[in-house]
Amino acid sequence: MYDEFNTYSKPSEKEYKTYSMELCGRTLSVDIGRVAAQANGAAFMHYGDTTVLSTATASKEPREGIDFFPLSVEYEEKQYAAGKIPGGFNKREGKPSEHAILTSRVIDRPMRPLFPKDYRNDVTLNNLVLSVDPDCAPEVTAMLGASLATAISDIPFDGPCAATMVGLVDGELVFNPTNDEKQKSDLSLTVASTREKVIMIEAGANEVSDEVMIDAIYKAHEINQKIIAWMDGIVAEVGKEKHSYQSCAVPEELMEAIKAEVPAEEMETAVFCDDKQQRDKNIDEITARLKEKFADNEEWLALLGDAIYQYEKKTVRKMILRDRKRPDGRGISEIRPLAAEIDVVPRVHGSGMFTRGQTQILNICTLAPLSDAQKIDGLDENVTQKRYMHHYNFPSYSVGETKVSRGPGRREIGHGALAEKALIPVLPSEEEFPYAIRTVSETMESNGSTSQASVCASSLSLMAAGVPIKTMVAGISCGLVTGDTDDDYIVLTDIQGLEDFFGDMDFKVAGTHKGITAIQMDIKIHGLTRAIVEEAIKRTHEARLYIMDEIMAPVISEPRKELSKYAPKIRMTSIDPTKIGDVVGKQGKTINKIIEETGVSIDIEDDGRVSVCGTDEKMIEKAIEIIEGIVTEVEPGMVVSGTVFNIMSFGAQVEFLYNKKGLIHISKLADKRVGKVEDVVKVGDEVTVKVLEIDKMGRINLSMRPSDINAGNRVRREKHADNSEAEKNDQE
Repeated sequence: MYDEFNTYSKPSEKEYKTYSMELCGRTLSVDIGRVAAQANGAAFMHYGDTTVLSTATASKEPREGIDFFPLSVEYEEKQYAAGKIPGGFNKREGKPSEHAILTSRVIDRPMRPLFPKDYRNDVTLNNLVLSVDPDCAPEVTAMLGASLATAISDIPFDGPCAATMVGLVDGELVFNPTNDEKQKSDLSLTVASTREKVIMIEAGANEVSDEVMIDAIYKAHEINQKIIAWMDGIVAEVGKEKHSYQSCAVPEELMEAIKAEVPAEEMETAVFCDDKQQRDKNIDEITARLKEKFADNEEWLALLGDAIYQYEKKTVRKMILRDRKRPDGRGISEIRPLAAEIDVVPRVHGSGMFTRGQTQILNICTLAPLSDAQKIDGLDENVTQKRYMHHYNFPSYSVGETKVSRGPGRREIGHGALAEKALIPVLPSEEEFPYAIRTVSETMESNGSTSQASVCASSLSLMAAGVPIKTMVAGISCGLVTGDTDDDYIVLTDIQGLEDFFGDMDFKVAGTHKGITAIQMDIKIHGLTRAIVEEAIKRTHEARLYIMDEIMAPVISEPRKELSKYAPKIRMTSIDPTKIGDVVGKQGKTINKIIEETGVSIDIEDDGRVSVCGTDEKMIEKAIEIIEGIVTEVEPGMVVSGTVFNIMSFGAQVEFLYNKKGLIHISKLADKRVGKVEDVVKVGDEVTVKVLEIDKMGRINLSMRPSDINAGNRVRREKHADNSEAEKNDQE
C-alpha cells in the first residue's frame, strides 16, 4: 500500500564539457556546466592538482545613486585546500588574509577596465580555492578562472584576458614557476594581457635590470595570447549572449548645458592650479553655481556630480595631450619639489620623512627580537612567518576630509605590501641582523603616489635606525594620457592625484641604482603598447636615480653604524641542539629564571641558534654567559669562576657555570696547610677554581691552590677555540 510513496528518481550524470590545454609543462583544464549552474558564469578550473571554482554573478538592475562600477572581487583561501585545519580557538576561516586581499586586487586590476564604463549593475567575481598543488599557483588559476567565467557569462565584458607568472632562475626566465623555482628565483612577475596589449603588471624583483624586466613582460604576453585563443574557443562554443543593461552615461544635453554655463576657458582656469585645495575650491564653486542653475531639474541634479567629473576629466586630458600643459604647470618629465628628513620623531628606533609636492610620508622603523616576526597561517607552506613588515596608513586628514578610521582597507594593505616588496631585496639576512623589522608609513598629506613616497621614506628610516640595508631604494610613478590611436599618447613623470584620476595609467616602479625591486601597473584602458611600457620604465629609472642621488643621499647615504639607544640590542650565540632542553629546563624553569635575573628575552631555534635581546648590554652579556655555562661540558683541567654556597668542616661547595656544583677539599684550598675552611673562604665568596676530576659518581672535585690553577685551562668566552690549542695548553 506504500508503493506510491516509495518512488525515487534514478541517479543521473550531470552533463558538462571539459576543455584543456598544455600550459608551461602542466595541464590546464576547465569544466563548464559541472557546478554552480545558477551563477551567470562558472568555471571549475584545474591546473595540475590545483583546483579553483571561479564564478561571475551580476545584479539584474543597476545600483541607484552611484557614479562608479560596483565590482567586487573575492579570492577565498580555505585551509582544507592545503590539508590544514585553521589555527586558534575558532576553527572556521575568518576575515581574508593579506595574501587573499592582495590576490583579489591583482585579479581586479586587469578585469575592471574591460567592463563598460557606463555599467552600474553590481558584479561579484568569486574565486574559491579548493585544493593547492605547490607547483601550480592557485593565484594564476583564479585569475584565468575569473576571466573565463565572466567571458562565458551574459555579463557585458570585453574579454577574455589572461595572466602568466614569470620567475628568473640562474639568469633564465621560467614561466609559471614551480615551488622549487620560486624559492630560487630573483623575480616574481605577474603579467596580464588582452588579445593585443599588456593590461596589468605586478612584480617583485632582486634588483633586476630594465632590459630583463621588459623581456620577461613581453614573453609572458606571448604566452597569454595562447591562453586567450584557447578561451576564445570555449566562449564561441558555450558562451552566453550578453544581456542588455540600462546605461548610466551622462546625457549629452546635460553636458551641453554645463558647457554653456561654464565655458572651456573657465574650466581650464579652475583646474590649472598647483594647489590641490584651491583647485577643489574652484570646482566646488562651479558645482554650487550649476546646482542653482539646474535646481528645477531633479534628473539632471542627480547626474550633476558625474557630469562635472566628466567635464573636468576631458579638460585635463585635452590640456595635457594637445596643449602639453599639466595642471600644476610642470614640464612633462618634471618632478615636483622634493625634500627628505631623518630623526623627525624622538625616542623611536628610526624615522624618516619624504615629501614630494603635496604628498608627504612619515615612516617609523621599529626593531624587535625575531620572536616578534608575524606568523602566517596560509596555504603556502613555504611562508610561515614574515620578518619584515611594512604597514601603510591613509587617514582622512591627509586629503582634507573627515572620516572615522575603521582600520586599513584593501588599498592600504596593497600600498603597504608594494613598499614591503620593494625593500625586501636590500634587507640584511637574519644571520647578519637578527631582528624583526617593522616600518609604518603614516600619510601626512596625499596628492598622488603615496606608495612610492613610502618606499623613499622607509629607506630613510631604515638607514637612520641603523639597519644595514645593502643600498637605498626609491620609487616614482608615471602616468599616461592617450588619444584616438596607439601612437597618440603622452607619458607623465610623477603624476599627482588629478592626473591619476583623469589619466589612463598609474605605473609605479621602485628600485636601486642597480635595478628594479618592485612594479605595480594600474590602467583604465584596454592595455598598453610596448612603446609605452618601455618609456614608462625608462622615465621611472631616471627619476629614481635623481631622487636617491640628489635628495636622499645628502641627508643619509648609508646606514648608521650603531642602533638607537632606545632600540633593543641582540646578541647571538650557538649551542649544541641536544643541549636545548638543559637551557630551557623542566617546564621552562631554567630559561625563565635567566630571564627573571637579567631582564632579557631569549629565543632558541631548533638548530641551536640563540638570540638574546635586551636594552642593557651587561645583562645581555650575563645571560649569554649563563647559557654558555649551562651547555659547557665540565672537563678535568678547566679553570672557572664560581661562588661558594656552603661551608663544611672538610671543605667548601662551589657553584659554577650557572648550575654545576663541586667540592673544594680543605687540602685544596691553598698551597699551605689550612686549619679551618673559614680561614680561607666564606659563603658568597667569588672564587677561581680548577676541575681536578669527576669521579665515578659524577661528583666534581675542585682546587683553589695557585699551583694547580696556573697549570690549568682557563674557560674563556672563546670556548670554541681550536682543539689543538687546548691540547697544547694541557701539555704545558
